[in-house]
This record gives sequence, structure tokens and C-alpha cells, in this order.
Amino acid sequence: MGIVNVTPDSFSDAGLFYDADAAVAHGRELIADGAAIVDIGGESTRPRAEPVGADEEIRRVVPVIEALSVDDVRISIDTTKAAVARRALDAGATIVNDVAAFRFDREIAAVTADSGATCVLMHMLGDPRTMQDDPRYDEVVSDVKAFLEERLAYATSEGIPEERIWLDPGIGFGKTLEHNLELIARLDEIVAIGRPVVFGASRKSFLGKLTGRQVDERLAGTIASNIIAYEHGARVFRVHDVAPAVDALKVAAATVRRA
Repeated sequence: MGIVNVTPDSFSDAGLFYDADAAVAHGRELIADGAAIVDIGGESTRPRAEPVGADEEIRRVVPVIEALSVDDVRISIDTTKAAVARRALDAGATIVNDVAAFRFDREIAAVTADSGATCVLMHMLGDPRTMQDDPRYDEVVSDVKAFLEERLAYATSEGIPEERIWLDPGIGFGKTLEHNLELIARLDEIVAIGRPVVFGASRKSFLGKLTGRQVDERLAGTIASNIIAYEHGARVFRVHDVAPAVDALKVAAATVRRA
């Protein structure tokens, strides 16, 4: 899952693809590099990010989705808003990636159900403005697992078939360094819920804390975390640098099959 941030304030590529033409070109580059999914977002979810109105989010993402949907790739809309999801799905998206797991806008579940789209339900503590203030858990893996199980049950109750639901433990979303490492080490407990697990550690700050590297220098750390997550059962990887991630995961998959 290659990332296209059509935003001026994302943590890793702020403003690089804010222009629609630049975003489309980047999306096509990710597809050429091997992305099976292009995840397009018009609102930053970095820590302490300010919210964006639905109309502005639609203005940012819909032209990009319309341009990329003609290519042979699945399009994911990264949004928490029903209005944005509806317009994105009409434009050609087939996946709704909601970092709030349908908690911020209850109508988004109905939009997803009615469209026949797949959805990604992610764990996040609080919201982007507050999630990193002082994240605490009774036991992080058990708490995240319980949350995802509850959200899975909610989504199915809203009419979304279980086979169209993926789960994301939300690496970096309301987690300390130790929380992130514990989730990665015990990711098989999230996989045991029985739905495909999406893993998104690309360039995140916990990698910088471990390595001392700046945002654009965290590729090696990203690949290492992806390989460990793959070994523990994750199967969808949300990344900025598609080509090296694809190569690394091909090697991991070939090796794990032999084990």
C-alpha cells in the first residue's frame, strides 16, 4: 500500500504532493514500483495535526483518485469522514481506510456497507491532536486487540461483511516507543483475530528514536519492522518507499514459506 499525502503538513513529505498533478505522478510512480494499493489522504494524521473540513479534503483527493482509478491498482481513501468517503468511492476508490475505526463519523460505516467497499479499521488513542500527549494502557496488546475486536463487531453489525474488513494496530497512533515495540513483537496476537492485518510503520518517529535518523533516513528501519511484522502474520504494508519494501517482502515471503 503506497502512500500519497495530498496535504501541506504530513510528517514525512509535507507539501511535496499537495498539487494534484504532483500527487497523480507520485501515485503512478508507486504503481510502477509495485504497489498493489495506493492510499490517498487529504488530511494529515500526524501528532497534533489540525483537522481539515470535508469540502477541502474532497477538493484535494477526488481529482487524484479520478486520475489514478483508470490504472490497474486498487485505490484506498484515507479519511474519517462519511462525505469524503462517499465522494472518493464514487470517484473510483474501493477501500475506506479510517484511522478512527468508524468512531468519529458514524455514517461512514453505512457509506462503506452500501458501496461494497473494503475497510481498514485502525486503533488510535484519542485523536491526532492529543494521541501522543501521554498514552497509557493497562496492557497495550490486550487493549488494542480488544478495541479491534469491538470495532470488527460494530462494522459487521452495520452491514459490512467480515471478509471485507481489515485491521490495523495503529503503530505510532497514541503509543510510546515501548508500546510500538511490544505490538510488533506480539503482532501474531492481533493476527489471531482472524482478519488481514495492515501494518504501517513507515518512517515513523519510533524508528527515529531507535536509530537517531531523520524522517527521510528511516528506510532501513522501516524495512526491518516490516519483515518482523510479516513473520508475525501482517500481510498489508503501508509504506512511502514502495520498491525497496516490495523487494524485501518478496525475500521474506520466499524464506518464510521454506521454514
